[in-house]
Amino acid sequence: TLEYWRNNKIFEQSLEMPAGKEPVGEFVFLDGPPFANGLPHYGHAIGTILKDVFPRYKTMKGFRVPRVWGWDCHGLPVENLIEKELGLKVKKDIEEYGIEKFNEAARESVLRYASEWRRIIPRIGRWVDMENDYKTMNPSFTESVWWGFKGLYDKGLVTEGYKAMHLCPRCETTLANFEVNQGYKDIADISVYAKFELVDEPGTYVVAWTTTPWTLPGNVALAVGKEITYVKVSHDGARYIIAKERMNDVFPEGTEVLEEMTGESLVGKSYKPLFEYYSNSSTLENRENGWKIYDATFVTIEDGSGVVHIAPAFGEDDMALGREKKLPFVQHVHANGMIKDEVTDFAGLQAKPKDDHQSTDVLVIKNLAARGLLFSKKKITHSYPHCWRCDTPLLNYASKSWFVSVPKIKDELIKNNHQTEWVPSHMRDGRFGKWLEGARDWAVSRSRFWGAPIPVWRCLECAAISVAGSRKDVEKPAKNTYVIMRHGEAENNVRHILNSAGAKKEYSLT
Repeated sequence: TLEYWRNNKIFEQSLEMPAGKEPVGEFVFLDGPPFANGLPHYGHAIGTILKDVFPRYKTMKGFRVPRVWGWDCHGLPVENLIEKELGLKVKKDIEEYGIEKFNEAARESVLRYASEWRRIIPRIGRWVDMENDYKTMNPSFTESVWWGFKGLYDKGLVTEGYKAMHLCPRCETTLANFEVNQGYKDIADISVYAKFELVDEPGTYVVAWTTTPWTLPGNVALAVGKEITYVKVSHDGARYIIAKERMNDVFPEGTEVLEEMTGESLVGKSYKPLFEYYSNSSTLENRENGWKIYDATFVTIEDGSGVVHIAPAFGEDDMALGREKKLPFVQHVHANGMIKDEVTDFAGLQAKPKDDHQSTDVLVIKNLAARGLLFSKKKITHSYPHCWRCDTPLLNYASKSWFVSVPKIKDELIKNNHQTEWVPSHMRDGRFGKWLEGARDWAVSRSRFWGAPIPVWRCLECAAISVAGSRKDVEKPAKNTYVIMRHGEAENNVRHILNSAGAKKEYSLT
C-alpha cells in the first residue's frame, strides 16, 4: 500500500484535487512538532493518527489541506541531553565550556533520529510532507517568531517586568505552569513560628509562620487580615500577638489573654527586622515602607498564626502586596539558588539544596534560636514542586521576563471561544473555558542558550528600545552596537541570524 501511494503520488494528488471539481477553500492545519532527539513512541502514534484523520476528512469535504512536517529543535530537553553527554552540571559550566560550542553540539543532536521518524510515520499511514520539513532552529523560523513578537509589541501587548514564577536553580530558568505541575511530590520539611518584635512595644512579638525558613532574610513586611480578631497573650515572660482562632494550636492550654484587637488596629505598626542585611541600606528603594504590618485579603486562619511573613521576591501574593504597598524589593538569592554575599551568615549556601533540601532551613532556624527570635518549629509533610527534568526543588522566585499581556485580550479570547466548535463540546465552557477566564500574563522568555532569541534591542547610549520583526530590520542598524535583552543567552543563534541577514556593520553582544 505504501509503495502504491508513493509511486502514484496519491497524497500529492489529494492536495491538488480535493473532492469535487473546485476546492471549497483551504483548511489550515498547523502541527505541533516533536523533538527528533528521541525515537517515536506510543504517545506519538496516538497524536499523529488524530493529526491524519481530520485533514483527510476535510479533504474529502472538498477543502485543500496542505500539511508539512516539522521538528521542534529548541529548549531545555535538548540542553539537558547535551549537558549530560558533555558532563556539564550547572549553567556556569556551559558558559565556561563555551556557548558557541554548546549550541553547536545541540544543533548536531536534534535530528539524531530523524531517519527513524521518516520511516515510522508513513508506516502508521499518515499523509504529511516530510521532505520539505521545517525546523525551529532555521533562521526563517526564528524570523517568524520575531514577526509575531513585534506584532504583539506594536499592539501594546508586550511588557518587561518581574513575576513570581517557579525557577529551577540548577537549570537557571523558569518553568511554565504545566511543567511545574509534572513535578510535585510529598517531602518532609520544617516550618517555623518566628518572633517579630514591635518597635513601639519592646518585649511584644508578632508571631508569623512560614514553611520556607530560607526566605526569612528577604522579609520586608508582615500581613494580617483587618477583619480577623487577634489576641495579645502572656507566655514565658514575653507578650505575643496571634490570631485568636490559632492561639490554642500554638500556645499551651491556659495561656493568659491580655487583650483582644482587630487586625486593622495592627496595620501600620513597625517591627524590628529578623535580619539586618538590607534594612540599614541607604540605597534600598522604598526602605521607609519596609518592616511594617499591612492588611491583605489572602491572610487566613486555617493554619499558621494568622500572620503572614512577606518576602516580595519569593511568592505571588507577596509580590502583589509589595507592588500595592510600594514595599522594598529584597532578593537575597541568585537565580542559581545560591544565597548572596551580603547575607553573611548564609552566603554561598543553596537555598533549597537537591541533596539535602532541609539543610539551609535548619541553619536559619538555629540562627533565630540563638538570638531569641524563634518561637517554635514544626515538622510538616507537604507537596512541593520539583524540576521534572533534573528533580531539583524549585524556588518560587521573582524573575525578570518579557510578558504577553493576555488579560488585555481576554474578553476577545472568550468571545472567540464561544464561536468555536469543540469536540467534545463540554471542553468549550469546561476545562478550556475556565482556563481562559483565569488567563494571566504569559511569560515568554527563558534564561537559557539553545533557543530563538527575543528580538528586543536597546541602544547602549540612550537606552531606547527597538524590536526587530524580520531579518531585514537588522540589515541597516541605526547604530553599530546593540544589546540583546537576554543576558547573553542564545548568543550563537543571534550571530547566526545577523550573519544570515547579511549584516555589514560591526556588532557586539552582551
